[in-house]
Amino acid sequence: MRLVKRIFQQRTLFAFLAGWLTLAAATQAEETTRQVEHALGVTEIQGTPTRIVTLYQGANDTAVALGVTPIALVDSWVEKPMYHYLRDDLANVPHVGLETQPNLEEIARLKPDLIIANKARHEDIYTLLSQIAPTVAEDTVFDFKGTVQLMGEALNKQAEADQLLADWNQRVATLQTELQAQVGDQWPLQVAITNVRNDHLRVYLEDSFAGTVLHDLGFEFPPMSAQRTWGVKLNSKENIPSMNADVMFIIFQSQDGSVHENYQAWSDHPLWQTLDATQNNQVYDVDLVAWLMSGGIIGANNMMDQLYTHFGIQS
Repeated sequence: MRLVKRIFQQRTLFAFLAGWLTLAAATQAEETTRQVEHALGVTEIQGTPTRIVTLYQGANDTAVALGVTPIALVDSWVEKPMYHYLRDDLANVPHVGLETQPNLEEIARLKPDLIIANKARHEDIYTLLSQIAPTVAEDTVFDFKGTVQLMGEALNKQAEADQLLADWNQRVATLQTELQAQVGDQWPLQVAITNVRNDHLRVYLEDSFAGTVLHDLGFEFPPMSAQRTWGVKLNSKENIPSMNADVMFIIFQSQDGSVHENYQAWSDHPLWQTLDATQNNQVYDVDLVAWLMSGGIIGANNMMDQLYTHFGIQS
């Protein structure tokens, strides 16, 4: 009986020690100082930040995807002050200006312990932001996978970030298989992502946000530029043949009458009628926010949902 009691006491002690060691390891991990390399340098971050300010749309989106609520964020470009798809999660979060002009005094007043910035938007004020709180920056506003990786590392949520990207890669592989089965020998399809403004068109290529998604899926793009770039502005209708593709996705910059009038003028042009997408009835209107403005992994998944619909594939 004494032997049994002694064994029980030893097991209890071992369980206590194991629990204590686990807690100690977790506490140590929380206190660990990490060096996070990013587009504007290397930033030292201690433990797990809890007071986050996000300064571009892709970071707003990614914070929600990682289960983090920022203490402040920037206004959206349309559907102001916040894109509809993020409102339930970010409804009560205060705003600190635009991506291009965040209010530094207001950010400082909130005493963040981490700022998520972007080189394309904030390079000139990076030093000032870094004086407020540790600041990391993604290179471009449309690299949603880079934003997930950076924020996962900076927020001490690497496992969650890895899972988001693994889930994304699985969705890409599944839809790509479905697309290949649907079009057969015609794969890979060439695609034009056409953004209609009130006085010109923009054709986004593979280094844009929507282009990154379509490139992942295996689509090809019109050879409109010898250099890798976000896209090309078209000011002359004589350039319509340069955007020829099997499929065209139309993004209206707004619902203003001038934007639709401009689209009508371009699409009525005889050269527009020679495009493969026009002749094959493969021209689709798509959502501005999901395809152009969101910049984050939730937005990319929303875009993927729309692709299932446009190609008539069951998700």
